[in-house]
Amino acid sequence: MTKAKLPKVYTSIRKRYKGLGDAIENLGRTTRTLGPVDEKTSHLVQLAAAAAIRSEGAVHSHVKRALEAGATEDEVYHTVILLTSTIGFPAVSAAVSWVDDIIRKE
Repeated sequence: MTKAKLPKVYTSIRKRYKGLGDAIENLGRTTRTLGPVDEKTSHLVQLAAAAAIRSEGAVHSHVKRALEAGATEDEVYHTVILLTSTIGFPAVSAAVSWVDDIIRKE
């Protein structure tokens, strides 16, 4: 993700706490290299987790990252819809609206 697309709160925290921002970025990079899951799939998994904890910002971030890694819009929506029996329809509906924020914006 390019710096221009990063949320203001994220860049503000990175500016104030440089070490924390570096550690978070390194953690994400490191975890993606530890196993056989490709980058696209890793962002779809993280998208599902973000939806499950109802984190709008993380849903936005992982939708963008999954698309950049080659996921289709259908794959992104399907990832969220698959959660219906696990996290419930209201949480899935919220997550779909956050996916819409990104996909309909592009």
